[in-house]
Amino acid sequence: MTKNNQSFTDHSQSVATIDLVTLRQQLLDLFCQVAYQEGDFLLTSGQRASYYINGKQVTLHPQGGLAVGRILLPLLPEGTQAVAGLTLGADPIVTAVSVVAAYEGRSLPALIIRKEPKGHGTQAYIEGPTLPEGSYVTVLEDVVTTGQSALKAVERLQQAGYQVNGVISLVDRQQGGAELYQKTGLPFQAVFTIPEIQRRSAALSGGGA
Repeated sequence: MTKNNQSFTDHSQSVATIDLVTLRQQLLDLFCQVAYQEGDFLLTSGQRASYYINGKQVTLHPQGGLAVGRILLPLLPEGTQAVAGLTLGADPIVTAVSVVAAYEGRSLPALIIRKEPKGHGTQAYIEGPTLPEGSYVTVLEDVVTTGQSALKAVERLQQAGYQVNGVISLVDRQQGGAELYQKTGLPFQAVFTIPEIQRRSAALSGGGA
């Protein structure tokens, strides 16, 4: 069930200009209000869980998408030349980061990696501008569980001749993804962890501090 989303509408200051510390807190609240649900869920990884996070409820939210772009842009490793992610979850994220970068005078193309090759035309796995071989690309994800989804994007980018300089997720469920990236030598960051979201969700519901 979708909860109300007062995080941004209750504040007079624009999401485009508010400081990043305050913006991060408002983004956390939005995750708790519209994306986090408790129940019995089957995850993409095949695991069952007592909670579910639908990141698209945040990344496709008008203020949420802008907040995501502003929060993620400064987290990109130095030298990043493009952002990329596996469709569908990463599509609005890479777009938001690319657009926010453009407003800051920076050219940062967004690449979308298909799960299957295009069935016609070039039959490409990667949609977006073609970059010089060896370009540094950061992979973005909404929610990381085991880490396999983002790893597919990493592999496709490497096959295309790009260098992946890290993975950044909005939420880390802490179910093996970080460890997988460590084993493969990929730097990993997450904006939020699931315990942080659960604590804040409980506080907003009046169930804790």
